[in-house]
Amino acid sequence: MAFPTKTGINTEIPCDQTWDPEVQEKNKVEDPSDPATWQSRKKIFVVFVGLLTLFNSVFDSTIPSGGIDFISRALDVKSETQQVLPTSVYLIGYVTGPLAFGPMSELYGRRPVMVGTFVLFTIFTLACAVAPNWPALIIFRALCGICASSPIVVTGGLFADVYRSPLARGRTMALSMAVTTAGPQFAPLVAGFIAPVEWRWIFWLSLILAGVTLVPVLFLPETFKPALSRQPRKRGEAILVKTFTRPLYMIFYEPIITFTCLYLSFASAIFFMYFEAYPLIFQGVYGMSDGIAGLAFLPIAIGACIGMAIFLAYDSFLQRSKLQKATWSVIEEYQRLPLACLGGPLYVLALFWLGWTSSVEIHWTVPMLAGIPFGMGFFLIFVALINYLVDAYHEYAASAMAAASCCRSVFGAVLPLAAAPMFNRLGIAWGCSLLGFLSLLMTLIPFVFIRYGGLIRSRSKFRQQLQHS
Repeated sequence: MAFPTKTGINTEIPCDQTWDPEVQEKNKVEDPSDPATWQSRKKIFVVFVGLLTLFNSVFDSTIPSGGIDFISRALDVKSETQQVLPTSVYLIGYVTGPLAFGPMSELYGRRPVMVGTFVLFTIFTLACAVAPNWPALIIFRALCGICASSPIVVTGGLFADVYRSPLARGRTMALSMAVTTAGPQFAPLVAGFIAPVEWRWIFWLSLILAGVTLVPVLFLPETFKPALSRQPRKRGEAILVKTFTRPLYMIFYEPIITFTCLYLSFASAIFFMYFEAYPLIFQGVYGMSDGIAGLAFLPIAIGACIGMAIFLAYDSFLQRSKLQKATWSVIEEYQRLPLACLGGPLYVLALFWLGWTSSVEIHWTVPMLAGIPFGMGFFLIFVALINYLVDAYHEYAASAMAAASCCRSVFGAVLPLAAAPMFNRLGIAWGCSLLGFLSLLMTLIPFVFIRYGGLIRSRSKFRQQLQHS
């Protein structure tokens, strides 16, 4: 039965309940060259390894912020701007790495990229732990960031390879988003208690985590179907140039990716600015120690967990609606974007809440609790928009993720450098308000996609080429 949509694109729901690709996949005989037909335990192992590498990546991104006072004191660094560098240069690695690793995973396969970069990540983490001076630490952190960017972009492709069903794929992407949100919150908390004893143990801890993760990573199977089926992959210069410039092409010529990247980049920048703002608030205003101030990040992780529950509830509602053949449930924009429409206002609310309650006259629990809607909003925005990209670009999900990762890492690396000057000039209240007003503008993007997304997708030359291929 066909239904007209607002965009004029007809969609069809079969009369039986075998519309779900996951059901069809389960009924297939396992084909070693088709990851979508693999047994569940093998798929779960792929997801498990992907999530482990992702946790290493995001945990390591913020761990210096919890002990930066001790690191800078030991290495004789007094500039506030330089003290942001261990986190910022790591995120600069998130800018450069995805432009290579995303396309490489679509050219050579997921496994060589994931294994090779994680081995290097482990080596450079060791180098951070034994860095003799500040310049060496910064260089090794940058190299860590480049290698750590691989899971950020390749896991989307991994999950798209083994799960064709939007239901299963969406839930694995939600798990990855939960890891991405919670991981950076725990790192400063742990570092805040370790750094007073010995700051190098911050990086020794990261190395232990990486070493444990490396074992299953070495057993990660290849999941990219063209690599498994040994289809001949062209290696000509023109093909290589096209492959490695694909993420940049998407940013500039695919409106969906352009505006998705804009929203994700701004949200990500504010997320990392929190690691500079929270010490100003909870140590500067309330006089907390590094370790205790790290506890302020826990409400953000709690908010992300609540966001995960909201996602699962909406996903179940969506599946029931599909079974009931609801017209709206087969429109691509309605499957993901309503969560971003909810997350955006929560994000804005959290910024104003934090800004106008961070005062010695108000108990510290009040601004700390602002982290709950912040974590909810951040999670819902990202899980909605990232899933929207993966659904839209399928085989080239890694390139779409690379484009998004590159853009948001540029913002995430640069804007935190302005956090301390901004809050010193405007104050905490008006600094957060400025970010809140700018975030309010960004909340319009998913609403525009819901209204015009189908039309935009139908005019996308890249999407048309993808469908024909």
